[in-house]
Amino acid sequence: MVLVVMGVSGSGKSTVASALAQALGWNFIEGDAHHPPENVRLMAQGVALTDADRVLWLDSLANALIQSLKHGHGVVMACSALKKSYRDVLRRAYANVFFVHLEGKAELIGQRLASRKGHYMPPSLLQSQFDTLEPPALPELVWRYDVTLSPEAIVSDLLARLAPGNTQPSR
Repeated sequence: MVLVVMGVSGSGKSTVASALAQALGWNFIEGDAHHPPENVRLMAQGVALTDADRVLWLDSLANALIQSLKHGHGVVMACSALKKSYRDVLRRAYANVFFVHLEGKAELIGQRLASRKGHYMPPSLLQSQFDTLEPPALPELVWRYDVTLSPEAIVSDLLARLAPGNTQPSR
């Protein structure tokens, strides 16, 4: 199984995805680690990425997904996956990707970004992420969580949904 924890920058993707992967014993892929240096430079300068800027990054993530699945474990990926076309690239690597969309108000997420240390993504780009966001919709496989929930509560709920005996995750 492949779960992609998605949402705008500052929504808690990496925190939730890494904790979930650890709890499940699955492989974890950090989407930010796959950005080409030019993308990181642009974002650090406050320049929003275009679809063209994201092509190499998405291809790298799809390849990482394929390589990770070869080891026979589930995979949890942290990736903004803001547009359906970006999610489609990941689905081409693995058809049944399940998305966990972390949603929240721009004000709260902006506060989180402003207090975050050591990350290249400046708070000034948050609105561009919300402008780009195409929330997943049917027939996409998605669970939605409000970011006012703690990461621990989100992970706990996801673990319950993924517990043995649940043959098909509910939407």
